[in-house]
Amino acid sequence: MLEHVDRAQRDAGRAWPRDGLTRVPFWIFQDREIYAEEQRRIFQGETWNYLCLAIEVKNTGDFVTTFVGDTPVIVSRDSDGELYAFENRCAHRGALIALESRGNTKAFTCVYHAWGYDRQGNLKEVAFKEGIKGKGGMPPSFCMEHHNPRKLRLAEAFGVVFGSFSNDVQPLEEHLGEEIYSRIGRVLGGRTPVVLGRYTQALPNNWKLYMENVKDSYHASILHLFFTTFELNRLSQTGGIIVDASGGHHVSFSAIDPNAAKSSEYASQDLRSDAEFKLADPSLLQSFKEFPDTTTLQILSVFPTFVLQQIQNAIAVRQIVPRGTDRTDLHWTLLGFADDTPEQRMTRLKQANLVGPAGYISMEDGCVGGFVQRGIHGAPDEQAILEMGGAGAESSESRVTEASVRGFWKAYRTRMSL
Repeated sequence: MLEHVDRAQRDAGRAWPRDGLTRVPFWIFQDREIYAEEQRRIFQGETWNYLCLAIEVKNTGDFVTTFVGDTPVIVSRDSDGELYAFENRCAHRGALIALESRGNTKAFTCVYHAWGYDRQGNLKEVAFKEGIKGKGGMPPSFCMEHHNPRKLRLAEAFGVVFGSFSNDVQPLEEHLGEEIYSRIGRVLGGRTPVVLGRYTQALPNNWKLYMENVKDSYHASILHLFFTTFELNRLSQTGGIIVDASGGHHVSFSAIDPNAAKSSEYASQDLRSDAEFKLADPSLLQSFKEFPDTTTLQILSVFPTFVLQQIQNAIAVRQIVPRGTDRTDLHWTLLGFADDTPEQRMTRLKQANLVGPAGYISMEDGCVGGFVQRGIHGAPDEQAILEMGGAGAESSESRVTEASVRGFWKAYRTRMSL
């Protein structure tokens, strides 16, 4: 398959630019063969993919339906207390086994022909397997144990459930690395999350454009008027970028200094994001001390499609689901915690207005990827320029950099052999 992809690139006169990580060819967001190869090499390869939160499948019989790339998957908890994950595809004719997004069940039955599966993904029932009145039915050689859906390996990090189709994937904690693992623990460790709400957002762009956006600290206070105007995130604030050795995982963090004078850098740049708007209800910006450090914003990503956000007290996980070369679904899960006071819960609910499809911040991310997808439509052989902050993919004390975006492409090219 690698030879097939390489040959397709050569035949189309396409290869990765010689400038390495500072140039990204636009055909990478448009090519259908590349998209198909991503599913095989990345999502079904030696990679840990976010599936769900353990709290969403807390009780025996609980299940959720989710995705690895564009492959549908079921995660369920069996009576032994363990989690199991398997492809949401009936072995018979390929129909979805579970149609609901979540629920509780004793077993799964495909609606098409009533083939039945237990909560571990084992085929247990075939309707009319013996036929009727000695006629019809499956042949004597048919063995149900040979026809289970593909199963995934599972691992957790602070209640975040990851899965992999590969038996050769490295242990999850090793895959994440100490810095990323500890930063997940900073937000989720030692407490019980509570789901406050969910959104699903359809994005008119390639999945990689949204992942670039998540890792792009350069744009955050330029594109987002709310960030800059209300000083939730400015490049002049204390902060930095963490990029792991693979390049694929990152953390961007910053801290509000309530005693700092408003910087003049943004006014001198004449940016639309530096506005004079005011809030009719300023309580939206009121926060409570939640963490022992001073960080007020942390955006963390795990390659290929997981995001953990802390924007003041707005905590959420995001799952990026590819739907084609120019379509992506973005699943948001907003979180509180079991020990929140009523006042803290109200703060989180108010700040939830910052994110999601219509969020004061996130609504701009929801459309800018589409602007890129439309802008590059007639220029597949042109290239994006990623030179802000240098040419490498290393951690940085400055957020005026595209280091973590370059890190994504470092990891991506390694997985795709590009």
